[in-house]
Amino acid sequence: MTKAELISKLAAAAAIKKSEAGLVVEAFTDAVQAALAAGEDVALKGFGAFTVASRKARTGRNPKTGAAIAIAAQKTPKFKPGKVLKDSVN
Repeated sequence: MTKAELISKLAAAAAIKKSEAGLVVEAFTDAVQAALAAGEDVALKGFGAFTVASRKARTGRNPKTGAAIAIAAQKTPKFKPGKVLKDSVN
């Protein structure tokens, strides 16, 4: 499902205009992004949790030349689905 399809489904389910549903989706994604950037977790009971994980610095290989390259430490967003979401998929 694309973002546009999600907006259409939300608009139909909530009986609102697509433009309003688009604002809701944008507000949600912006809020999650801001919380993760601030180091906070976002948990939606039954749906899942968005968290930030840290990756250590490591040495990688350039696939073209085989030379060793340093990969810097970084933070990455992760999503862990909740039980209700897992059960609905299975």
